[in-house]
Amino acid sequence: MIKVKNVTKLYGEKKALDHVSFDVKSGEIFAFIGHNGAGKTTLIKSICGILDFDEGEIIIDGKSIKDNPIACKKVLAYISDDPELYADMKAISFINFVCDMYDVPTEVRERNIERFAKMFGMEDELDNVIRSFSHGMKQKIALIAALAHEPKVLIMDEPFVGLDPKAIFDMKEVMREIVKRGGTIFFSTHILDVAEKLCDRVAIVKKGKLVKVGDMKEIRGDKSLEKVFLELEAK
Repeated sequence: MIKVKNVTKLYGEKKALDHVSFDVKSGEIFAFIGHNGAGKTTLIKSICGILDFDEGEIIIDGKSIKDNPIACKKVLAYISDDPELYADMKAISFINFVCDMYDVPTEVRERNIERFAKMFGMEDELDNVIRSFSHGMKQKIALIAALAHEPKVLIMDEPFVGLDPKAIFDMKEVMREIVKRGGTIFFSTHILDVAEKLCDRVAIVKKGKLVKVGDMKEIRGDKSLEKVFLELEAK
């Protein structure tokens, strides 16, 4: 579903990404982990078509993000670690705006908005202006908007930051549901125990270079993911 082939991103002479390659399959949850500044957000934004890159190729659902950006974006949803929503819009207006961009039928959007607003405890907040929301509430609105159009590919940058424990639990259940129906989830996180329990595969990046990628059980061996990560960071 996602193919990252020798992707390199330069900022001046600095390589934020250095020939990064891996695949993310349909029906799996894939974690992308690394220290601050390792290149996680740069790659995520490159996959989503927000940032250009200097070398390599990124394929989404069989299409190039460079050559067919609109076709790629139609099948994915992106949630950033700090959702930049339209502050002066009502929450329901923003969610419907996103649904309009994806041509979501009225029956489908109403069903999904009702379901996810209730799930994340936001059903009584939809008529309020986004500017009045906390970071966690904005994150929930971004999640509702993303999930309402039923994306084939869900890409998230630190999706659990700012969420309360119930919302984290519910989000993990939704992630499992998405991959069960054949969807794909790719996300970065610093919460390694969540990644360890939730993900099928994992990639570890250090200073823009991929140092480990594979099945979670193979990467961990007889250690915790946290232990493996810290050992790699110390080298």
